[in-house]
Amino acid sequence: MSAPRSAPKYLLLVLGRRLQELRRAQGLSAQDVGDELRLAQSTVTRMEQGKIALKWPAVKAMLEIYGVEQAEAREFRTLTDEANEPGWWQSYRDALPKWFAVHVSLEDAASQIRGYEIHVVPGLLQTEDYARAVLRLTRPHPTPDELKRRVALRMERQGLLTRPDPPRLWIILDELMLRRPAGEPEVMKAQVDRLIETMDLPNVTLQVLAFSAGLHPGAFGPFTHFRLPMKDFPDVVCTDTITGATYSEDREEVAQHLAVLDRMSAQAMSKGRTRKFLEDIRKELE
Repeated sequence: MSAPRSAPKYLLLVLGRRLQELRRAQGLSAQDVGDELRLAQSTVTRMEQGKIALKWPAVKAMLEIYGVEQAEAREFRTLTDEANEPGWWQSYRDALPKWFAVHVSLEDAASQIRGYEIHVVPGLLQTEDYARAVLRLTRPHPTPDELKRRVALRMERQGLLTRPDPPRLWIILDELMLRRPAGEPEVMKAQVDRLIETMDLPNVTLQVLAFSAGLHPGAFGPFTHFRLPMKDFPDVVCTDTITGATYSEDREEVAQHLAVLDRMSAQAMSKGRTRKFLEDIRKELE
């Protein structure tokens, strides 16, 4: 039986969904496939849901049942091997909620990340002290050791911005987060400095949405849009809740969020004005 994975790569979910599509196209149930391969129906279902690792012998047998051509089967094997490689975040299982493992996996796989944040600086842009102030608020409240691990995970996530093949990061920051203190004044000073420094990265675009811009279509809450490089795979939108997050691949829903981001980008400050605004905020903190 395939081994369980506490923090799957999103690619594992992609491949599982493809296996489900192929099975349904043949008019087969999970029970039919399980009977043919001498697997439990639950094993077939869990493979399709990305809840267990994909073992190539079982996947190969499924592809044969589904009549998949050799070219796609070869590509499937390559992707299966890649999906089964442990993600770097596996070493943080103790500090990584299961719902957030999907988020980290999406970040790692994405070619573009766009989003809007109203209350706190996004994790990929936080300083260590700012992250510590934010993570102290999580419930149940973390112990000192748990807090240390969660901060370390957040700092390591930021490595994707400067890796050889970084995703494009385009974030709209609400002015509210820049006006909200995060502990001692020095914490916010350093955080604003970090935002200004990050703007120098060629793959990063930051825009501030000022109070003066008035009402805007994203006022209902923060969200993140992920674009994946996998062929024929739809974009994904993540919306945050108090206890977790919701991920959607529904094309209409994703398109609506993307349209909102485009409209908000038009309302927000340009990159040049954003830098000037951040520099002014930094002076006010002195």
